[in-house]
Amino acid sequence: MFAVFINIMAIKDRKERDKLDRRKLILESATRLFLKHGYEKASIRNIAEDIEYSPATIYLYFKDKDEIFFILHEQGFEILNKEFLKHGAVADPFERLNAIGQRYLQFSIDHPDYYDLMFMMKAPLNEISCMDKWDAGDNAFQFLMKTVGECIDQKLINHTDAGLAAMTVWSFVHGLASLCIKDRFKSMQMGDDKSINEMLFQSFAYFMESMKA
Repeated sequence: MFAVFINIMAIKDRKERDKLDRRKLILESATRLFLKHGYEKASIRNIAEDIEYSPATIYLYFKDKDEIFFILHEQGFEILNKEFLKHGAVADPFERLNAIGQRYLQFSIDHPDYYDLMFMMKAPLNEISCMDKWDAGDNAFQFLMKTVGECIDQKLINHTDAGLAAMTVWSFVHGLASLCIKDRFKSMQMGDDKSINEMLFQSFAYFMESMKA
């Protein structure tokens, strides 16, 4: 009887692993197709054809294309938030701000596909608009806002509006990251990957110096 129970549990575990594997395969295919064709032109049928599933199989796991896009956003922000939280214990808020800015740039270098989907690709994000609060995305910005607010309170930066200052920092690092992952620096023959990445962090360091009070 015990052996039968063990066999049943093994089958259940295998089915659960198979389900997770199929879900992962669908998300990987969707990422490729979103990046290749754009959100509007990619479809559930395209995804199904790419991984040789039927569209009906895709709908067993996701209700529509927007849900898939939302989940990819969630995964990306989970990674980014974990990176930010590594610096949560840094006491000096200016040092913390500098650290999370560098982490943001490194995230774009390490995860260019996620970065493109999260911050650059235009899509209708209906899943997010239906929420009262989107924790994954909001947590990252609130961490930035809190850090900037502490910098202002301690008169470490030449800003008085935390929202405006946070937007300024985010806009600067986003500009660097987006130019980098779209190979705009390479097109201007500004060096190889290593030298361009070094330039990103140096540019951010200059920016942070300009923020000081």
